[in-house]
Amino acid sequence: MIGSVRGTVLEWSPSGEVVVEVGGVGYRVLVPLGALTALDPGGPAFLFTHLHVRDDAMVLYGFPSREERDTFEVLIGANGVGPKLGLAILSVHSPSALRRALLDADADTLTLVPGVGKRTAARLFIELQARLDVPALGADEPGATVPAPRAEVREALAGLGYAPDEVREVLIHLPDDGAVEELLREALRLLSAART
Repeated sequence: MIGSVRGTVLEWSPSGEVVVEVGGVGYRVLVPLGALTALDPGGPAFLFTHLHVRDDAMVLYGFPSREERDTFEVLIGANGVGPKLGLAILSVHSPSALRRALLDADADTLTLVPGVGKRTAARLFIELQARLDVPALGADEPGATVPAPRAEVREALAGLGYAPDEVREVLIHLPDDGAVEELLREALRLLSAART
């Protein structure tokens, strides 16, 4: 198995295919679209890779970080997620953004991925919550941990019809502890102020 490649970027296409020359051999590697900005033709490249073997082809996927590769491997282990969809998800969401969406119960975030509708997003959301290590977010990141009272506030606001992005934004400004009623009152005050 090929775990990584280090070499020179020969060329890349806007579709996410990069040719990396390693010891005189050019490897065609598919990468998340966000990785293209750091891969200049003629410049150096180091990518963590995943070799996907099918009956009719062997495809090499590359990622600038080990975390992205590990997340990709978790994604393609989910029911109904192939390498193409896994790469599309990582082209839209970084691993930490994906975990934050799962932590915030924001299934709508997955609909930002081309080809993922609400029904697919809901199914993926449930499966990915079980597969991804959601608590792995750094404690210093906003929304990295949602104590139980805040989780109840999040559910209450969603039940009142507030959009996931509004809920996510207001949760960042709430204290980590306190009575659910007080936190909900403060959240509603903040949401009201934001809408005026």
